[in-house]
Amino acid sequence: MDDRKRVMPGDVITTGPYRPEQNTILEGRNIVATVVGVSEIADDAVSVIPLTGMYYPKVGDLVIGKVTSHSSLAWEVEINSCYVGFLPASDVFGRGFDAQGDELSSKLAKGELVAARVANFDRTRDPLVTVAERDLGKIDTGDLVTISPSKVARLIGKRGAMIETIEKATGATVTIGQNGRVVVSCESPDGLLKAKKAIQMVEEQAHMSNLTDRVRSMLESRDGC
Repeated sequence: MDDRKRVMPGDVITTGPYRPEQNTILEGRNIVATVVGVSEIADDAVSVIPLTGMYYPKVGDLVIGKVTSHSSLAWEVEINSCYVGFLPASDVFGRGFDAQGDELSSKLAKGELVAARVANFDRTRDPLVTVAERDLGKIDTGDLVTISPSKVARLIGKRGAMIETIEKATGATVTIGQNGRVVVSCESPDGLLKAKKAIQMVEEQAHMSNLTDRVRSMLESRDGC
């Protein structure tokens, strides 16, 4: 059977011994789409790649946010969502944080980017984000690329195959936020341009089959830039 087709919410994608994954649900023996997109059947799993959509926070997600303001206790971080992330000052300053004496803008200023993880979110209030993990915090270098959050899974690829292909071919380091923000760093200007072009290619062709092979061919071509 053709394992890719355009679907609408409520459309039956397939029936049988498959496991429903991203943007699908099981109704009886039918696996049904929950969003507008392109269905994909791989191994024993069925998913739908959305064609549109905003970022909806989930606990544990890595996000790349932009500092917009701060109070005496926390920064407000814009995360490409209808929700605003709140980053506690104690996450950055540590246990010795003094709300009266410590100036938050000395650590993170308006407009600066930060890699953070969604620590708490329950739909009734804006999400709490944290940088209290290794490799999180202020982003000092790299180019920012924004894609649709619905295309993030495609950029990562099955078992990380897509992003591994891009990084190996270009020598770039790519940090992917689940909110559709991507930071690309590379010592080589040509490598940086190729990596950004590959990311844009995934954004534009996420609905197409054999996309990893297409991206690899572009990266290996002499006119890839």
